Amino acid sequence: MRIWRNIVTYTLLVLIALTTVLPLVWMVFTSLHAPHAQIPTMRTLFTPDGWHFENYAHVMTYGELPVWRFAVNSVVVTAGVVVFQLVLCSLAAFGFSRLQFRGRDPLFFVFLLTMMIPAQVLIVPLFTFVQKLGWLDTYWGLIIPYPYLSTAFGTFLLRQFFITLPKSLDDSARLDGCGELRLFWHIILPSAKPALAAVAAFAFIWTWTDFYWPMLATSSTNMRTLEVGLSVFKDSYGGMRWPLQMTAAVIVLVPVLIFFLAMQRFFVRGMVLSGMKE
Repeated sequence: MRIWRNIVTYTLLVLIALTTVLPLVWMVFTSLHAPHAQIPTMRTLFTPDGWHFENYAHVMTYGELPVWRFAVNSVVVTAGVVVFQLVLCSLAAFGFSRLQFRGRDPLFFVFLLTMMIPAQVLIVPLFTFVQKLGWLDTYWGLIIPYPYLSTAFGTFLLRQFFITLPKSLDDSARLDGCGELRLFWHIILPSAKPALAAVAAFAFIWTWTDFYWPMLATSSTNMRTLEVGLSVFKDSYGGMRWPLQMTAAVIVLVPVLIFFLAMQRFFVRGMVLSGMKE
């Protein structure tokens, strides 16, 4: 009976995995078809007239769209958001988990309530804020007021991890003369690498794949990110060319996939350990 239960369970898991992987497989193999080819069917997906790896070079060096500039913008904006996310969330989590002050827990509860505010509600105030500061179409306007920059999720995740660390570490550090900042920098952060990696992974994926805010905050082609810049790629030929469009999609996907695979071990460990203690 147990064998049949395992067979059914693993069969369902394989089917679920296939529904997730097949669209990605279709996208990758479509990107290798001839640029003028029609949408492939399951019969023609793996048997094109030839494999066109030059599609990637064509997209990256396309004259009318500075794709390399889009990539640089995405890297700069994503790195900036990740750094700010880690700094702000780790400092706030340290205060809510290791420092004692009146009203700490009610304040943290109110802070968590901000997670219920949809990011779309903040778009108009953020745009007005950026416009008045003259940050439209600049890196500052893309990074500083980013809707996900002040999210409470990262603070909550790090706070849950920080409270799992024994308080004896704090006492020992203070006996050795460490102040709060030295305790935070030399004791807490080195012990929280898995949770920091999880926060960094979320911030990276959210920022790299975001379309709405970079579209609103930029007006010139040279400040577009990959998501926004390649969205107009399909219109550059006066019609849809699916292989080249899928090539652009793969180019956007690959950095996210590489980052997640590189951080997967820390990501999973951080998510598990962050929920171990209230």
